[in-house]
Amino acid sequence: MKVKNLNSSSRKTKKLIKETFAELMHEKQELSHITVKELVARAGITRSSFYTHYENIYEVAGDIQNETMEVLQKSVEDLVSSNDFNTCLDEITAYLKENEYIYSMILSSSSAVIYADRIVKLLRKKLDILLEKNNDHELDLVFYTYGCVNLYIKHFRGEIDYTLDEINDYVKGLAKKIFYIKK
Repeated sequence: MKVKNLNSSSRKTKKLIKETFAELMHEKQELSHITVKELVARAGITRSSFYTHYENIYEVAGDIQNETMEVLQKSVEDLVSSNDFNTCLDEITAYLKENEYIYSMILSSSSAVIYADRIVKLLRKKLDILLEKNNDHELDLVFYTYGCVNLYIKHFRGEIDYTLDEINDYVKGLAKKIFYIKK
């Protein structure tokens, strides 16, 4: 990413680029089918504005993915005991609600698998530590992490009719049942 210190105008341009990219990703289903020319035309910006912020389309995709992972990483890092688990899930849900439009576009494409794998690995790593790497929970961890991430993906794809808050409550309740995490 080129621009380091973003002013208000730069933040708006980057947000517009990301939203337009998400729309194109939803339509094209493949990252390799999106061009800078097409993105700038749809966004109503100049090529130089695009290149001020990004080298190419792949960098936009990486930026969105890295932003997501940074937020998740921060929330998960703050998770030091089972008492923090619900707060962590609430923070993640708030972030997803704030960026629901972008995720509903991106996660409806074939790139959802890439996101899912990175998110599952992050959650599994932290839950392993939190549960003290108890092998009795291995299948529960696999089921829980993949199942929860898939619920969110299905929400963003419009395949299930539950709000992010309803999913958040369910995920917290399921953790309590499976891992005996306090509510």
